[in-house]
Amino acid sequence: MVFQAFGIEELHLMPAGEVLLATPIQFILGARFYRGAFNALRGGGANMDVLVALGTSAAYFYSWYLLITLGEAADGQLYFEASAVIITLVLLGKHLENRARRATTSAIRELMDLRPSVARVRYPDGAEVDKPLSQVARGDVVLVRPGERIAVDGDVIAGASEVDESVISGESMPVPKVPGDEVTGGAVNAHGYLEIRATTVGEESALTRIIRLVEDAQRGKAALQRLVDRISGIFVPVVVALSACTFLAWLFTTGNAGAALVAAVSVLVIACPCALGLATPTAVMTGTGAAARRGILFRDIDALERVHAVDTVIFDKTGTLTEGKARVEDMAVLGELQRQAAGADTEAQEEELLRLVAGVQRASEHPLAAAIGRLAEECSVTPALATDFQNAVGQGVAAQVEGRTVRVGNAEFALAGATVPSTPFDPAAHTLVWAADECGPLGVFAIADPLRQQSAQAIERLKAIGVEPVLLSGDAAAIVRRIGEGVGIVEAHGGVKPEGKAQEVAARQQRGECVAMIGDGVNDAPALAAADVGVAIGSGADVAMETAGVTL
Repeated sequence: MVFQAFGIEELHLMPAGEVLLATPIQFILGARFYRGAFNALRGGGANMDVLVALGTSAAYFYSWYLLITLGEAADGQLYFEASAVIITLVLLGKHLENRARRATTSAIRELMDLRPSVARVRYPDGAEVDKPLSQVARGDVVLVRPGERIAVDGDVIAGASEVDESVISGESMPVPKVPGDEVTGGAVNAHGYLEIRATTVGEESALTRIIRLVEDAQRGKAALQRLVDRISGIFVPVVVALSACTFLAWLFTTGNAGAALVAAVSVLVIACPCALGLATPTAVMTGTGAAARRGILFRDIDALERVHAVDTVIFDKTGTLTEGKARVEDMAVLGELQRQAAGADTEAQEEELLRLVAGVQRASEHPLAAAIGRLAEECSVTPALATDFQNAVGQGVAAQVEGRTVRVGNAEFALAGATVPSTPFDPAAHTLVWAADECGPLGVFAIADPLRQQSAQAIERLKAIGVEPVLLSGDAAAIVRRIGEGVGIVEAHGGVKPEGKAQEVAARQQRGECVAMIGDGVNDAPALAAADVGVAIGSGADVAMETAGVTL
């Protein structure tokens, strides 16, 4: 009957075929609705499972009634396929919902994987033992080798290294750590050896707090589902009452119990969410397909529903508005190299500076060194041959180049305490890498994380449609303000931790704003989960994409 209503006569089945196909769908695939309805009624309530079970059962058993009483004459009046279609479409919607829920579980699992399962602890007698993380206590001395992930929050008591804290802070550059500095569990130790005294363990660690924020944000039901639950509690009893009233009205006015039963069953079948079950998956598939063709992947149906209402978009900085990769924006040749290369034009002097520094930095894995190496490759400059490398953790690298010692790093290390020359570069907006030899400074590189080409255009379009852009980042406030000015965002805040981003999302939601959060890192996960619409950058961390409802 369903297919005939659409004029598809060739799909018409004989009654026996309908029974054979509809019965397993009704009682095997549809068993979950019977269980859900039973549990709801036992608890004194009613939900959509009650309506599906009642409506499909009415259609199914009424069709059996017609088949028994009318025989072959019932052909064309049966509702077997109607009950099967209803169950199939509602189950399709359930499948989409469960897929989103599995993605949520996967996101939390990705976060948990950032915590090492064991930590190497040194006892007062000097013995070193690998202990399960759950057994590490406050005050224990934890040893971290190069390349390992730090297991606990604590204070460095020995050693020196650089630590990638992008998991927590979003800071794009490794942070030097020396005795007295704090480190965060989940961060990655780069090159050096560290001894850490644990100060925060277990449920109070920073990474565990991030996980808890994600779980709390994703535990609540979607607004649409809460609305459906509220309506179901009223709608189902009303439908049953209307069906009963219809039966009595037809029986009283016509005296025909068969006609009254048909009318009553029709009310139940019509009320069953067949139209919603068909309309929702169709709209979702059409909308998500159109978005996918434009490079937008919707993983959460609720995000597709809510995105039209967004009036505030909060951006992360690193990897979202910026490329997330350090790049040399400019360089300046200074006094000593200018004298050594006297008579050469500016371009030749810059190439000589790049050749020397790229040779020294070739032995370093630091992101700043990689940026200089990429520039040399882009400019077809062959790095100078360097030997006897000496790496000063968190400061720079020194090496022998063509009979002289060239130091590359921060001003204090490279210039060896000499007066820092003036440069045209703003140290608040750039990371400055200095180069010097025994005779004095050779030059300086201004390195920054450049803006994505489309960032300013995207912000301009958001403003044009009345959406307020906001920038929140764990990076330094001066750098964040510069990025904000570069793309046209007035409200730009630096030094914001993961919980701070989530709190800002919640505060704006309490003021009645519909908030979208766009980010790419693990540190953005709590805010992505808490936002009305979470949007992850496709090149970012897996956990960000798993947490967000939308991926670009």
